[in-house]
Amino acid sequence: MTENANRTTTRKVIRGRPYSIAEFARKYRLDDTEARRLFNKFGPSSTELDLLMAAKRRPPSLSTAIRQ
Repeated sequence: MTENANRTTTRKVIRGRPYSIAEFARKYRLDDTEARRLFNKFGPSSTELDLLMAAKRRPPSLSTAIRQ
């Protein structure tokens, strides 16, 4: 067996549109350190991060409506 056969890698499925760290920090008024920590822990998934912030009772500061 090769060394790679014994390793298991898990890839997180991204649900929803991916956020950038800057966009996530701006939307929830987070400092860079906290935004980066949460982003690294939960990934770029907008669905996951929005659910996390809703659980923390942190409403978004920017309108999420699509502008035409």
